Amino acid sequence: MVFNCKFVRDSIGEFEVDLINEFFQGFVNHALVTLHIDNLAGNNAHHQAETIFKAFGRALRMAVELDPRMAGVMPSTKGTL
Repeated sequence: MVFNCKFVRDSIGEFEVDLINEFFQGFVNHALVTLHIDNLAGNNAHHQAETIFKAFGRALRMAVELDPRMAGVMPSTKGTL
Protein backbone atom coordinates (compact mmCIF):
# COMPACT_ATOMS: atom_id res chain seq x y z
CA MET A 1 0.00 0.00 0.00
CA VAL A 2 1.18 3.50 -0.80
CA PHE A 3 -0.41 6.28 1.28
CA ASN A 4 0.96 9.73 0.43
CA CYS A 5 -1.08 12.24 2.39
CA LYS A 6 0.27 15.12 4.41
CA PHE A 7 -2.55 16.31 6.63
CA VAL A 8 -2.43 19.91 7.82
CA ARG A 9 -3.55 18.90 11.34
CA ASP A 10 -3.35 15.83 13.53
CA SER A 11 -7.08 15.60 14.08
CA ILE A 12 -10.48 16.49 12.69
CA GLY A 13 -12.42 17.38 15.79
CA GLU A 14 -11.73 14.40 18.05
CA PHE A 15 -10.89 12.08 15.13
CA GLU A 16 -7.17 11.42 14.69
CA VAL A 17 -6.21 11.52 11.00
CA ASP A 18 -3.69 8.69 11.53
CA LEU A 19 -6.71 6.38 11.71
CA ILE A 20 -7.38 7.01 8.00
CA ASN A 21 -4.12 5.29 7.12
CA GLU A 22 -4.97 2.49 9.58
CA PHE A 23 -8.38 2.00 7.93
CA PHE A 24 -6.87 1.62 4.48
CA GLN A 25 -4.08 -0.65 5.76
CA GLY A 26 -6.72 -2.90 7.28
CA PHE A 27 -8.71 -2.89 4.05
CA VAL A 28 -5.62 -3.81 2.02
CA ASN A 29 -4.63 -6.58 4.43
CA HIS A 30 -8.04 -8.25 4.42
CA ALA A 31 -9.09 -7.64 0.82
CA LEU A 32 -5.64 -8.68 -0.45
CA VAL A 33 -5.48 -5.79 -2.91
CA THR A 34 -2.91 -3.22 -3.93
CA LEU A 35 -3.86 0.36 -3.13
CA HIS A 36 -2.18 3.68 -3.92
CA ILE A 37 -3.57 6.86 -2.38
CA ASP A 38 -2.02 10.22 -3.19
CA ASN A 39 -3.47 13.45 -1.87
CA LEU A 40 -1.52 16.01 -3.84
CA ALA A 41 -2.54 19.16 -2.00
CA GLY A 42 -4.86 20.57 0.60
CA ASN A 43 -5.03 22.97 3.50
CA ASN A 44 -8.10 21.63 5.33
CA ALA A 45 -7.83 18.17 6.94
CA HIS A 46 -11.60 17.62 6.75
CA HIS A 47 -11.65 18.24 3.00
CA GLN A 48 -8.53 16.14 2.49
CA ALA A 49 -10.12 13.16 4.25
CA GLU A 50 -13.37 13.70 2.35
CA THR A 51 -11.65 13.62 -1.04
CA ILE A 52 -9.61 10.53 -0.12
CA PHE A 53 -12.69 8.52 0.86
CA LYS A 54 -14.77 9.78 -2.06
CA ALA A 55 -12.08 8.91 -4.61
CA PHE A 56 -11.59 5.51 -2.97
CA GLY A 57 -15.32 4.80 -3.13
CA ARG A 58 -15.50 5.74 -6.80
CA ALA A 59 -12.46 3.65 -7.70
CA LEU A 60 -13.79 0.66 -5.76
CA ARG A 61 -17.16 0.91 -7.50
CA MET A 62 -15.47 1.03 -10.91
CA ALA A 63 -13.34 -1.99 -10.01
CA VAL A 64 -16.25 -4.25 -9.04
CA GLU A 65 -19.00 -2.97 -11.34
CA LEU A 66 -20.06 -5.24 -14.21
CA ASP A 67 -19.36 -3.76 -17.63
CA PRO A 68 -22.04 -4.75 -20.17
CA ARG A 69 -19.55 -4.12 -22.99
CA MET A 70 -17.46 -7.02 -21.65
CA ALA A 71 -20.27 -9.62 -21.62
CA GLY A 72 -18.82 -13.07 -22.25
CA VAL A 73 -15.21 -11.83 -22.17
CA MET A 74 -12.79 -13.03 -19.51
CA PRO A 75 -11.49 -9.94 -17.61
CA SER A 76 -7.90 -11.12 -17.60
CA THR A 77 -4.85 -10.52 -19.78
CA LYS A 78 -4.02 -14.22 -19.47
CA GLY A 79 -7.53 -15.48 -20.36
CA THR A 80 -8.26 -17.12 -16.99
CA LEU A 81 -8.81 -16.07 -13.43
